[in-house]
Amino acid sequence: MNTIDSYRFGEIVINGRKYSSDVIIFPDRVQGNWWRRKGHELNLEDITGVLAESPEVLIIGTGASGVMKVPPEVRQEIAARGIKLMVALTSEAGETYNQLCRSQKAVAALHLTC
Repeated sequence: MNTIDSYRFGEIVINGRKYSSDVIIFPDRVQGNWWRRKGHELNLEDITGVLAESPEVLIIGTGASGVMKVPPEVRQEIAARGIKLMVALTSEAGETYNQLCRSQKAVAALHLTC
């Protein structure tokens, strides 16, 4: 199980390992250097690996100031797949992930800056 140790603008520490680019945290691995087709907008193709895993919960961290957006069509597709979606500032998303990862199959996709 992966746990977030700390987060600050531009940096996250997961299981003692420091990342300085956006990440997706799966129950069994961390995908570093997560890159989106449109930098501050989430598209379905940005999370194909997440959708393939069929988590119970997907937690999106929209950055320190919430700049990254999750469009309605992405939200609808996630809901249509029976995945609970939670969208929050990355600091809050990280806390939520740490709480939920112990009891649910949770995945967090986190934007670390803006």
